[in-house]
Formats: sequence, structure tokens, C-alpha cells
Amino acid sequence: MFLRRLALRDFRSWRELDIALEPGCTVFVGRNGQGKTNILEAVRYLSILGSHRAPTDQALIRQGTSEAHISGIAVNVGRELAIDLGLRPGKTNKAWINRSPARRPAETLGIVHTVMFAPEDLSIVKGDPAERRRYIDELMVSLRPRYAAVRSEYEKIVRQRSALLKSISHGARSRRIDENAALTLETWDKHLARAGAEYLQERFSMARRLDPLFMRAYAGLAPESRPARMRYRCSLTDMPEDACSLSAESIENLFLAQLPAMRDKEIERGVCLVGPHRDDLELMLGDQPVKGYASHGESWSTALALRLASLAMLRDEGSEPILLLDDVFAELDRRRREALVAIALESEQVLVTAAVREDVPDSLRGRMVGVRAILSDQPDSLGQRVSEIQRSPVLEDQGHEEAIGEQQGEGARDGIG
Repeated sequence: MFLRRLALRDFRSWRELDIALEPGCTVFVGRNGQGKTNILEAVRYLSILGSHRAPTDQALIRQGTSEAHISGIAVNVGRELAIDLGLRPGKTNKAWINRSPARRPAETLGIVHTVMFAPEDLSIVKGDPAERRRYIDELMVSLRPRYAAVRSEYEKIVRQRSALLKSISHGARSRRIDENAALTLETWDKHLARAGAEYLQERFSMARRLDPLFMRAYAGLAPESRPARMRYRCSLTDMPEDACSLSAESIENLFLAQLPAMRDKEIERGVCLVGPHRDDLELMLGDQPVKGYASHGESWSTALALRLASLAMLRDEGSEPILLLDDVFAELDRRRREALVAIALESEQVLVTAAVREDVPDSLRGRMVGVRAILSDQPDSLGQRVSEIQRSPVLEDQGHEEAIGEQQGEGARDGIG
């Protein structure tokens, strides 16, 4: 799989950008703030309908505008599909597939597969459980797009049930117990258990399949280190070790059995305390958790191994994802750089960013590109357009990229990369 074309309008720092891409490795080199990372972020958004840097779409909209557009033409085994996305914070996003309107953006999931390595990946290892849940959910949705709707439905139920718990909690403090609210809560318990069971069943399966891939990837990166493992930590008690073998009905029954025991605590705190939204993907080195015990180098190896496990799983499913490497080589030692380069060289398409050319490994330098900005003379133009990519052994005239940054004005400060 590869992207033949990427076009942006009012996305992050870019007023307008149009790039023709090819299979193989494309490396964007330039100073920080020019919008390199924004290009990779847009490709990733085409894949998962979300950003690796921003929790909401609002941050993706160029300052002074109300919506952004991302378009791409993906080629998979000779078949082309055009995807267009309209990001409209506060409204419903729009999507088109081959110029035909999609009923909802989620219909585009599964068309473009990507695996992204970025400095932010360390948060998966060192951050809160929400980061690890997002990691496994993004992969789950890439492989099984229908679970985007399952996750969305579950999250909606959690919000509505939490609102009801808060309402009951306020009533309890004021000694006004609403019996109808208590009955309604039982109904929401059933909704939570049903949606949560389907969601959990797939998470269990994903974690089971990821574990050996993660273990193998980590051993390749750090053969002298302790063995790496992952295990899914479920907030439901009495969950058997072989949870993957449970049916959705069995998981639902476990949910319904535990919720009454948590009732008082949930009402007291006004939140749902049980379910996939409270779970964690525990990462281990030997008999110790990575978080809090691993060295910086071990943490980086763990983060890389997680992404390599994702890549292996997508390939096992018959997909060849686009590899996105966002300014990661400067963070890695020689062994990890070599391991990542080996993966890059066997991928159909790789998009790379780097602040300086010295950060790019020698084996990729022969595939570096220069980006020439063609600037409009019209004062009412949308702004800059990247319309030509020159392949060259090295980036010979960095002034092309500097021109992009200089012409972005205030919008350039919105971009991070």
C-alpha cells in the first residue's frame, strides 16, 4: 500500500499543500516549525481518524479558519481509492470515498493502514493507562473497522451512565432519593454490560495476539535485556486467566454480577468504575513493570517494540501499512536505528521527517528529497503550495524548505513539527 497523492487545506500550519508521492522512502528535512510533522500527522489521520498529538480536531484547524480538509489517493495492489475528509469542530465531520459522500467518516477506516513511530510514543510506556488503551484501540480499529462503532457506542453509554450516577449522587447528598433514577440505572447497567462485553472480547483477543509479537520485537531490539511481555489488566474481578476463550455472553454476565457490588462507590464518586475504560495494558520486563522501573533506553525499546508488533500484526492480516517515522532517529542509539532502518527498507512506502540531514541514517540518505515551494503572486491566494518533490542524493538546497516556513506567517506557529 502507498499514497500516490496527499492534499491539505487549512490543516495545522498549512493553508494549502499538494504532494505527489511514490513508493519507497521520502524524507522531509527541515527546521522545526515548518510543518514537516503536520504532513505525517495528516497521513495518520487518514488512517485512524485521529491525531497522535491532539485529543480533539480543534487543534488541527489552521488559526483563523473553521474547518480543515485532508485528501489522499491510496493505491493497494493496483487499486486506487480517493479519500476526502472534512474536519469541522463543533459539527459533524464529512467524508467522501471516490468523490461519493460517505454516510459517516468511519466508513473510510481500513482503506489506509499506517504504523507511526514518533517521540510521543514514550507516553505509551510511561504515561497513564489511557495511552495504552488508545494504542490497542487504534490497532483494533485498523484491523476491525466495525469496532469503531462498538467503541463509540460504549463511550456514549459510559457518559450517560456517569451523568445518571452524578445525578443520583447529588440527590443522595441532599437526601432526595429518586427511585426512578435507581431503576433507570439498572437499565444502563445492562447497556454497559452488553456493549462492554463485545468491546472487551476483542481487546482480549488483540492483547493475546500482540504478546508474542511484542516479545519477539523487543528481543530483536535488546537481546541482552530481560524478556518483555504484555498482559491485559481488566477492571472486572474474577476474570479468568484464559479470558480470550470467554464468549461475549459470559463476559456480560461477569459485568452484571459485579456492578451491584460497586453501586455505592460509583454513586459516591459519580463515575463508572468498571469496564474497558478503566483497564490497562501492563508491559513487563522480566517480573517488573516497565513503567517506573525501566531505564530510558529500555523504555524506548519497549515503545519501538509495540509499534513493530503492530506492524507485524497488520502484515499477518495481509496488509502492508505505510510507515511514518517522525523525527525518531535522533532519539535512538545505533542498534535501534539499524533495526528501524531494516524495517523501513522492506516497507512499500515510508515517510520520514528529520530536523537535520545528519539525523537520517546513511542507508536512507540516497532517498532524501527536496521540497520546492511554488508561491502564488496573487495577494488573495490561499497561500503556499508544495507541488513538486525532487529526488536527489541529499537535500541540496534547503532554501526551498525555508521558503515554506517563511511564507506561513502566524499559521506556522500552530504547527509543532
